[in-house]
Amino acid sequence: MQQTGFDQRKVAVWFEIPAENFTRAVDFYQQVFQTELTQETMSDMRMAVFPHADTVPSGAVVQHPDFKPADAGSLVYLHGGDDLAVPLQRVSAAGGKVVLPKMLINDKVGYIAHFIDSEGNRIGLHSRQ
Repeated sequence: MQQTGFDQRKVAVWFEIPAENFTRAVDFYQQVFQTELTQETMSDMRMAVFPHADTVPSGAVVQHPDFKPADAGSLVYLHGGDDLAVPLQRVSAAGGKVVLPKMLINDKVGYIAHFIDSEGNRIGLHSRQ
């Protein structure tokens, strides 16, 4: 079956992680990933965008009256770097909790882990090692 308009190379193009306390959430992600998020405001939404190359999908921590943090439902996996054990070590100190330690899926896929962020969202991490 031919699908029009669907590019299988670009399944995910954007994600948003809800935050009740925007400053706390931005600090959490900056500490865990040791990076700076770019803060913007669009209408009544505050955003802190993860750094990314122009051609690579990204996302943001967002604060909006209609968006609520959750630990169930859709699960976003973020790149854990060369070894996701490194950002996992920072989760507790940043105000989160590791709920699925680093585990091997298989040699082809690599490793995953889950944590609960400072706002109560369940977030996944993925790495090859």
